Amino acid sequence: MPVYIISDVTVKDRAAMEAYRTRAAPTIALYGGRYLVRGGEAEALEGTWLPSMFIIAEFPDRETAHRWYRSPEYAQALAFRDAGLSRNLILVDGVPQPL
Repeated sequence: MPVYIISDVTVKDRAAMEAYRTRAAPTIALYGGRYLVRGGEAEALEGTWLPSMFIIAEFPDRETAHRWYRSPEYAQALAFRDAGLSRNLILVDGVPQPL
């Protein structure tokens, strides 16, 4: 079953954010993931939540997403995260696909 890593990002430093982003993106692909949403305009249709930058990455399953998050490849990107951004990050199950 697919899973999704959903990130609500606030940029603190553009250069450090770019260093993080360019290192993180190839690691997502390396672990079978892909971006579904990567920034873009967010519009609140209900409620008051309006993230400044919203990112969704899909992984084939929960185990793969966890392996990516704990991987040495992604750790190289995380070295730039705290300087470049703050975020809320969740992992959520997708809907099983019919056979």
